[in-house]
Amino acid sequence: MSKSDEAKPISELGYEDCRDELVDVVRVLEQGGLDLDSSLQLWERGEELARRCEEHLAGARKRIQDALGAREDAGD
Repeated sequence: MSKSDEAKPISELGYEDCRDELVDVVRVLEQGGLDLDSSLQLWERGEELARRCEEHLAGARKRIQDALGAREDAGD
């Protein structure tokens, strides 16, 4: 996880970037060795990344449902 990734607002990250950074966050936390404040900061970032991933997935789910609905409407 590079410093430039950490500085980038989560709202600007796409799904894949969020997911990849979240994997890195989990890896670092599992390795241990960080002080409490650093661990908490990293955990908070991970929570935000997970939330953003869920938003991306919800948006994709809606797009699929809308496309399927439009296809069904066209078939009627």
